[in-house]
Amino acid sequence: MSKKIILAIDDEQDSLEFITSIVEDENYEIVTANDGDVGVIKAKEIQPDLIILDVQMPKQDGFVTLWELKQVPELREIPVIMLTGVGEKLGKRFSKDEVGDLVGDPPDFYVEKPIDPQKLLDIINEIF
Repeated sequence: MSKKIILAIDDEQDSLEFITSIVEDENYEIVTANDGDVGVIKAKEIQPDLIILDVQMPKQDGFVTLWELKQVPELREIPVIMLTGVGEKLGKRFSKDEVGDLVGDPPDFYVEKPIDPQKLLDIINEIF
């Protein structure tokens, strides 16, 4: 059986390394991108089984990236987990449905940072 491919999109190298350390031991293949626009290009190239997407990125944020991903027919059904520290910074938490109202399609899961490694792994395993 081939490994499931996870595309992690985050501008912070530490976050990408953290996500990689969580999933690589679970027999998943991890591919990373350091910004939303690069992530969309890589998603089109590799057709991942799951996308983990940060919200706050300097060039192209996660909301725009999610919207772009959902506009591509062959990427539309790929599950997306959005990660954010916005709630902690602003003191307001957002639900996945609120994100969906903002961009048109909700992510499959919306996880606040700091990320609990076991919670993220449980979500990934639930998706697969």
